[in-house]
Amino acid sequence: MVTRRLNRIFQPDGRALIVACDHGMISGPDKGIENLGQTLDQMIAGGVDAVMASYGTATRFAAKLARVGLVLRIDGAGTRLSPTPGPGAQFYTVEDALRLGADALCVSAFPASPLEEATLEMLARVIRQAHAWGVPVMAEMVPGGFDSGPEFRSAETVSVAARVAAELGADWVKIPYVEGFRRVIEGCYVPVVVLGGPVKAGPRSTLEMLKAAVEAGAVGGTIGRNIWQAEKPAQMAAALAAIIHHNRSVDEALELLA
Repeated sequence: MVTRRLNRIFQPDGRALIVACDHGMISGPDKGIENLGQTLDQMIAGGVDAVMASYGTATRFAAKLARVGLVLRIDGAGTRLSPTPGPGAQFYTVEDALRLGADALCVSAFPASPLEEATLEMLARVIRQAHAWGVPVMAEMVPGGFDSGPEFRSAETVSVAARVAAELGADWVKIPYVEGFRRVIEGCYVPVVVLGGPVKAGPRSTLEMLKAAVEAGAVGGTIGRNIWQAEKPAQMAAALAAIIHHNRSVDEALELLA
């Protein structure tokens, strides 16, 4: 069952473009996802392979999401309104995910932060529960936490974080791109996708980052704001997919945004 579900996300070339649409759990109706149904239509038309979504999104937009793979976010650590970040908690069960027809789960962990032990324990628990049902798990590993500084964005730190996820049993890892990314890939024995992070200066920056990650050995990207806050979300998705699945150059991918 794990293989069948992974094949709903990763294409025959072993790669995937996953669009992250779970930001509303933290930030509410961000620009680009105020009208989420319309945004999903655009991104799916652009050629994303899967959508990473919250329980509410997966429920409300089930018909749209039936056209692509579904990675269900089942954890959370509060909203941007909270004065202090918490350690996070598992909000939903594997059984909840199965009822929605999810193909995989996503859980975050924050190595090198005060929340390291609690978040790694939750990740391991979810992996154990999910694998009992044949459901794969994507581990989102963010050294230092979501708001951490550049000192947490070294090849050493990210490499350790990726390997820890593999050792805990994650089926694939979502992790920030850093200089020396090949070291991250070589030290992690499960597939790696790069996360998009905050909105970059322009489409070229996002495409260059993804291209460098793929050339280093990443199997794709899990990218949110840099798709749905782009001027043309469908075309941006198509440009990213062209790099992932067709090995297009950055300049060739940019032509799809014209």
